[in-house]
Amino acid sequence: MLPKKARREEVFEQLESAGGLQPGNVGKVHRETGVPAADIFGVATFYSLLAEPDAGVRVCTGLTCKLAGADRLLADLETEGTPATSYSCLGRCDMAPASWDPEGDPATTEPAFSPSHPDFAIDLLAAETDTYSALRLVHDKGAEWALDEVEASGLTGRGGAGFPAHIKWRAVRGQEVTERYIVLNADEGEPGTFKDREVILRRPHLVIEGLAIAARCLEAQDIYAYVRGEFGQVKASLMAALDEARARGELDDDVRWHFVDGHGAYICGEETALLEALEGKRGMPRMKPPYPVEVGFRGKPTLIQNVESIACIPAILERGGEWFKQAGRTEPGSKLYCLSGHVERPGVYEAPMGITLRELLEQAGGVTGTIKAFSPGGASSGFLPADQIDLPMDFKSLREAGSMLGSAGVVVLNDTTDMVEAALTQAVFFEDESCGQCSPCRIGTQIVRQALERYRGGDGDALAFIREVAWGMREASICGLGQAASLPLTSAMKYFPQEFGDDNE
Repeated sequence: MLPKKARREEVFEQLESAGGLQPGNVGKVHRETGVPAADIFGVATFYSLLAEPDAGVRVCTGLTCKLAGADRLLADLETEGTPATSYSCLGRCDMAPASWDPEGDPATTEPAFSPSHPDFAIDLLAAETDTYSALRLVHDKGAEWALDEVEASGLTGRGGAGFPAHIKWRAVRGQEVTERYIVLNADEGEPGTFKDREVILRRPHLVIEGLAIAARCLEAQDIYAYVRGEFGQVKASLMAALDEARARGELDDDVRWHFVDGHGAYICGEETALLEALEGKRGMPRMKPPYPVEVGFRGKPTLIQNVESIACIPAILERGGEWFKQAGRTEPGSKLYCLSGHVERPGVYEAPMGITLRELLEQAGGVTGTIKAFSPGGASSGFLPADQIDLPMDFKSLREAGSMLGSAGVVVLNDTTDMVEAALTQAVFFEDESCGQCSPCRIGTQIVRQALERYRGGDGDALAFIREVAWGMREASICGLGQAASLPLTSAMKYFPQEFGDDNE
């Protein structure tokens, strides 16, 4: 238990200003905050950007970047004498092989986008609007009207869970506790996903307005934006939009805004792990129930919403929930899809929910080579074979296919890809990013990686037990990371048995 006067929520700020996990810094932060030194050390070692402040150039070794030559880039930097280290994911899949130097000029890119269209809720190529007319509608028509429109729209969470937004909003609004929080999950860490980065860079006022609407509807006093630490320019874009809106008097003066950096932990994309991080702790998911809508940040009712989800709100209120619902094909609304890997034009493509990958590939200029497989929703979604590119890219259809839409980070693999190597890359990612809290995930991710390495080394029996391990991970892990971590391997074994030995058919 912490001393009563300890200021745990200041730990990250103090560690940042001190330069991360450097000699003497743990004691310094302890003296400043009153948090025990062992606790501070535990926090600092959990987050890669704090634990390794002098890592030099970080080179992404996620699947898309591996396909594009990340290993070669690392070797070249070593030959040049440039300090560099491999990194799980940098959220720059459109720049593969991606690298990032925190001390240098931040990497920028110009991914491809869908042409502007009137039925797009976000429309990344549209001129940025800052009229805040949807927020004024809420002032005029009231919170219940807004909640009814969100319900009519059928909007589901675009961060991966696909949970109906209106249920979360009403659950927070219906709590007796009046201290409430809005939290923006902008810690975009799923490999293959970079849509939220572009939403904030290109349409930041949509995000600010959506958050302000949520606070107004749910009578929340504080808004927290938790922004991925590798995206400094993204946070700056969001803060600049807030300043512009405030200067024009568009926002409620009694709502407090806070911007918090993530520190390089994929697990903090899970909503309760994010709350732990906001409270100055290691990002370990909480047991549920209770859910954040009841017991969230600081133990109070909290709405946690993904960037894309919150950016849809202004269009829904301005044009009506029914308009948004009809904009989808198989499920409500338009959706942002990221395409990377073996595609001609990696980018962010907005399309009706339920579009097929075949159609998305046409927008992206096609496949480089011949398509072999794809991950429809980032590393967590596993692999599907090329003959399923006509599946609707929605939550229900992909779930029925044994995969998931997730954050819609589509990684395309051509026929030069070794599926054993692809599965191993994903296994390394999940082992690196497991928080270690529960043994099914902590041990299971290690076993999956080790089994793949043994199989690659010639042990034909190394994968014989992997389905049992996968079952244990899926059924007993606390959060989605452990539940999905074996899927890249089991799906690759299912659809490409010839690459894993006849005994695994």
